[in-house]
Amino acid sequence: MSNFYASIVFLTFVFITLVITFFASKKTKSKDSFYAAGGKISGFQNGLAIAGDYMSAASFLGISGLVFYSGFDGLIYSIGFLVGWPIILFILAEKLKNLGKYTFADATSIRLEPKKTRIIAVFGTLTTVLLYLIAQMVGAGGLIQTLFGLPYDFAVWVVGILMILYVSFGGMIATTWVQIIKAILLLLGASILAFLVLKNYEFSLNNIFSTASEIHSSGNNILFPGQLISDPVSAISLGIALIFGTAGLPHILMRFFTVPNARSARISAAYATGFIGYFYILTFIIGFGAIILLTGSQDYIGSSGNLIGSNNMAAIHLSHAIGGDVFLGFISAVAFATILAVVSGLTLAGASAIGHDLYVYVLNDGKVKEEKEILVSKVSTIVLGVVAIFLGISFEGQNVAFMVGLAFAIAASVNFPILILTITWKGLTTRGAFIGGFVGLLIAVLLVILGPIVWVDILGNEKAIFPYKYPALFSVTMAFFFIILVSKLDKSEKSNKRKKLFEKQFIKSYLNN
Repeated sequence: MSNFYASIVFLTFVFITLVITFFASKKTKSKDSFYAAGGKISGFQNGLAIAGDYMSAASFLGISGLVFYSGFDGLIYSIGFLVGWPIILFILAEKLKNLGKYTFADATSIRLEPKKTRIIAVFGTLTTVLLYLIAQMVGAGGLIQTLFGLPYDFAVWVVGILMILYVSFGGMIATTWVQIIKAILLLLGASILAFLVLKNYEFSLNNIFSTASEIHSSGNNILFPGQLISDPVSAISLGIALIFGTAGLPHILMRFFTVPNARSARISAAYATGFIGYFYILTFIIGFGAIILLTGSQDYIGSSGNLIGSNNMAAIHLSHAIGGDVFLGFISAVAFATILAVVSGLTLAGASAIGHDLYVYVLNDGKVKEEKEILVSKVSTIVLGVVAIFLGISFEGQNVAFMVGLAFAIAASVNFPILILTITWKGLTTRGAFIGGFVGLLIAVLLVILGPIVWVDILGNEKAIFPYKYPALFSVTMAFFFIILVSKLDKSEKSNKRKKLFEKQFIKSYLNN
C-alpha cells in the first residue's frame, strides 16, 4: 500500500515539474534565460530555491542517518553546512552579483586573466559537481530499492533521465521552480515528521535524548562527540570543508545571478539561511527519533543488525513507524523529489562550466554564437547525466552525507580560496590563483583517493596511505599558502596591469548595480 501512496505523490510531482519544464522551454531561448532565468527571480523565490538546492539527499537522508548511527556527531554536519552561510551573506552575495553574470568564473575573470581563471574554475566545478551528483544518485537508488523493491540501477537511471529533461529543455527557469516546489514539500514533510516525534515525548528534547541513550548500543556516548569522528584533525578538517565549501559550491553561487540586483542577492541569502537553519534543527530531532523507534524493530532492522537499505533510510523508515503507509508514501516521494531538484541544479552548474566557461571563453576566446553556446551546454547536460548515472551505480552503498563532505572539500580547496581572495585581496595575481587553485585541487583529490574510504573501502586495500577521511585541513591550507606565495612572488608587468584594470572595472560594476 505504501508503494501506491508514494507513487501517487511522486508521479504528481514529476507531472507538475515536467509541465513547468514544457512552459519554461518556450521562454528558454537565450543564454540569459538558460543560465540565469533572465535575472527575474525575486529575493524570496531565490531564497527558497537556494534552500531547495542546498537541502539535498545528503541533508535529509544522510544527516538523519548519521545521527541515527552516531548521535551527537551527526550534528557536526548540520552545523558545518549552516555556518558557511554568513560568509555568503555578508561577504560574497552582493559582490558576486555585481561582478558576475552566469558563473562565479565570470566574477573572477574581471580581476584575473580570463582563460587561466576559467580553466581552474571548470576543473573545480566539475569535480565538485560529480562528487555531489554521486551522493544524490546513491540516495535515489537506495530509496527506490527500499520503497518499491525495484533494482538499484533502474532507480539511478530514472533520476538521470529526468534531470537531463529538466535542465536541457527548461534551463534555469525550470530548475528554479522545481527547487521551490521541492523546498516547500521538504520543509512541510520534515516539520510534520519532527512534530510527530516531539508529540510522542511531550515536546521534551530531554525526554527524547535520554530515551535514545538508553536504547542506542553506545549508550550515553551518543550525547557527546567522538562516535563518528574520534580525532581532532578529522573534526577540524570536516568543519573547514563544510564551512568554506558552502561558499564555493558552484550550483549555489550560480543562483545569485538569477536575481535582478545585488540587494536581492543579499535578501535571498538571508531567506535561505533561515530556511536551512530551521531544516537542520529538524534533521537532528528526526535522527534521534529514529534511534528510539527503529532500533531493535524487526520491521526496519535486517538480519545483519543494520538498518534495511543502509543508515540513509532512517528518516524513511521513521515516517512509516510514526505515520503509517500514507505518511511513508509522502516522505519517500518528497525525498525522491529532493534528489531530482538537487541533481538538476548541479547538472546545470556543470553544463554552464563546460558550455560557457570552457567552450566559449577557453577554447574560442568568447567568439561563439549564442545558439551554439546553448547547444553545447545542452549536450554537456546529457553527457554529465550519463556519467553521473554510471558513477552512482559504481558507488552504491556509500553514506551520502560523507560523499557530499568530499564535494565540499573540493569546493573549499579550489573555488573558495580564489573567489574570496578575488574579492578581498588586492595582491592576488592570475599566476597565484591558477597555481594555488590547482595545488588545492590535486591535494584534495589525491588525499581522498589515498584515504580510508577510497583506498580501503572501495579499492580493497588493507590500510589507507593517508589516515584521515577528510582532506580539507591540508588541501585548503596549501591552496591559500600557494595562492598568496606565488602572487607575492609574481612581479610581472601583466599582473600589475590586471590589478589596475580590476580596480576600474570593480568600481564601475559596483556603481552600475
